[in-house]
Parts: sequence; C-alpha cells; structure tokens
Amino acid sequence: MAVAKLGAVVLDCPDPLALATFYAGLLGGTPALAEDGSWADLEGHEGTALAFQLAPGHVPPQWPSADGSQQFHLDLTVEDLDAAERHILSLGAKPLDAGEPGRTWRVYADPAGHPVCLCAC
Repeated sequence: MAVAKLGAVVLDCPDPLALATFYAGLLGGTPALAEDGSWADLEGHEGTALAFQLAPGHVPPQWPSADGSQQFHLDLTVEDLDAAERHILSLGAKPLDAGEPGRTWRVYADPAGHPVCLCAC
C-alpha cells in the first residue's frame, strides 16, 4: 500500500528560470518563477509536475562516468528522433551520446548539465 504519491520532479540548477524555459521549449507549458527567484515551476504541460530549484554550488553530473554521479535523467519519448534532436540542440542542449545508426535513443545535457534522453516511440 502506497503511503505517498509523486508530487513533482525537482532539478537543482544555477538558474531556475533559464532551465524552466529550456524544458518549456521541449515539453510545452509556461515557466513560473517564485518571487525570490529560488524556484520555478513548469505550469500547463502534460505529465508529471516539473520544478527547478536554485542550487548556487550546483555541479553538473557527468555522463557516462564512474567518477561522477549521473544523479538521474529524464527519458522523453518523441515521434521523430532527428527532428527532436534539432529542436533540443536549438534550445541549448549539448550532445553527450548521439548514438549509432539505427539506435532508438540519444543522450544530451540540458543547460545545467543534467542528462536528457530522447527516445523514439
């Protein structure tokens, strides 16, 4: 029996509004910044609530690396992998593992360095 339910996925980052804007470009919705600038929510998108928390000492995860923790990553399902790749790169993502021909997923880093996988459905 569950004693809790998932309220939100929260990503630590150096700039909550910038990262919320990046994910709004991928998932839709609108970034909403807290008055003190320490938190942003992504409002009005489909799926699990996504939020961004100011972490002044944020150190981006390393992928792949046995020395630096990946921490976690997001798998985003897309219909057209090539089109999604062009879009995520235009939003400021950096490729980490563009994949081999025929592979159905690719890995990028968001502007704060978190791994994001685009997965063909």
